[in-house]
Amino acid sequence: MLALLSVSDKRGLVPFAEGLVKLGFSILSTGGTLEALKAAGVKAKKVSEHTGSPEILGGRVKTLHPKIHGGILGRPTLADDAAQMKEHGIEAISLVAVNLYPFRETVAKGAGRDEAIEQIDIGGPAMVRASAKNSAHVAIVVDPNDYGPVLDELQGRQQVSEATRRRLMGKAFAHTAAYDAAISQWLSEQEGEHFPAELSVPMQKVFDLRYGENPHQKGAFYREARAPNEPTVAHAKVLQGKELSYNNLLDLDAALGLLLEFPQAPCAVIVKHNTPCGVAVGDSLEQVYRRARATDEVSAFGGIVALNREVDEATGKALAETFLEAVIAPSYSAGARAALEGKKNLRLLEAGEKLARPDAKPRAQLDVRSISAGYVVMDRDAVEPDTEWKVVTKNAPTAAELKALKFAWKVCKHVKSNAVVFANETTLLAQGGGQTNRVDSVKIASIRGGEKLKGSAAASDAFFPFRDGLDAVAQAGAKCVVQPGGSVRDAEVIAAADEHGISMVFTGVRHFRH
Repeated sequence: MLALLSVSDKRGLVPFAEGLVKLGFSILSTGGTLEALKAAGVKAKKVSEHTGSPEILGGRVKTLHPKIHGGILGRPTLADDAAQMKEHGIEAISLVAVNLYPFRETVAKGAGRDEAIEQIDIGGPAMVRASAKNSAHVAIVVDPNDYGPVLDELQGRQQVSEATRRRLMGKAFAHTAAYDAAISQWLSEQEGEHFPAELSVPMQKVFDLRYGENPHQKGAFYREARAPNEPTVAHAKVLQGKELSYNNLLDLDAALGLLLEFPQAPCAVIVKHNTPCGVAVGDSLEQVYRRARATDEVSAFGGIVALNREVDEATGKALAETFLEAVIAPSYSAGARAALEGKKNLRLLEAGEKLARPDAKPRAQLDVRSISAGYVVMDRDAVEPDTEWKVVTKNAPTAAELKALKFAWKVCKHVKSNAVVFANETTLLAQGGGQTNRVDSVKIASIRGGEKLKGSAAASDAFFPFRDGLDAVAQAGAKCVVQPGGSVRDAEVIAAADEHGISMVFTGVRHFRH
């Protein structure tokens, strides 16, 4: 019996090969896999010795040979195949363990084009696909996690069951499809193609979820195989707590996205149902968390918290005061872990020190959302410079008001449309969003903020189509407003702002969030 082993991921390789040898397999191998096996004392034969053809073109051609692909694709149970294999001296290969060159890891570390191109595997995908096509006769293993189950079956029944071979076949084609998708994605990025003619999004399943958004919906969590250079929820480390849910993941991502708007100083964000209900920046992490929580303590109960500095003991104790679903931060001190360890169900995620850097920001990437039988794709909504802001009222905002407007504008982008946000220079005071008209959003924010909104800054994610929205903002207590402008009734809205003595700035940029 012949087995061919050629893997870039060498986890479990040696024990697997040793198990195969004990079962009577002869091992064929190449390159680094062969070296690893020989170093461990596992007997293996070089593919070029088996084929009688040397490796050529700097190793680009090793396994592309009839004795390899004939051995993989041959059907020994068919008389014609068996006769041809005998005629050409081709021995059947009944097990293939292959995973591909580390292309994704290579480009993730910022390798140049030439280096990346050399990590595009050719012989590996050919062997994987050939083995999968001939799964009636060949077991193809692309995942080291399958080594144990495959050995167990071989030891118990001297063959890999048909059911397992069919399962491995599906994994094999998924493996090569994701690999090709990663290459395609990278090439599109290299050429500056935002929207290629065919879009592939390579993802790897991390785990199944207990359920989706609701208990009657199934769910699973996938993430990009290529580890990013910026902090993400998908690649954060879970330190404690219950398993993450579908809703947890969405809320954590929303909280992290808003947090990355304020990298320069300690910041706390609290999110509930994908909507910010508390945001604050300042000098002390504990202080900003307490201020963020104070914005809406009712909504903060059961919320998701994102913090952009290491959680110290004082902040850990403050977090422990309220029931929370999850917290994501760069790291946690020993004192913070001790303060939170009693919260057995609280999910703690560690995003890494990149989140604490003053230049931390989300990666420019595509935002992909599903609709029935299709996807809509766009650039992610990035922070735009405020240099183009234009004062359109008789009164200009003061320096303090301008700072508050900038804060409110960044938060407003993360609230569901129609969104209206009230804030001061460092803290979200109230927000209203997700309504079918902007006046109702203002009313909701007014109810939540009350007297706190007197003298505040207000931000609207899109223009006021009528003056009634601006009138409601003034009635709530705002003294300055930032909005995109662009309505046919801008003059009417500007006049209303002048009547109320409010300063108003146009950004020229809209931030709808559906």
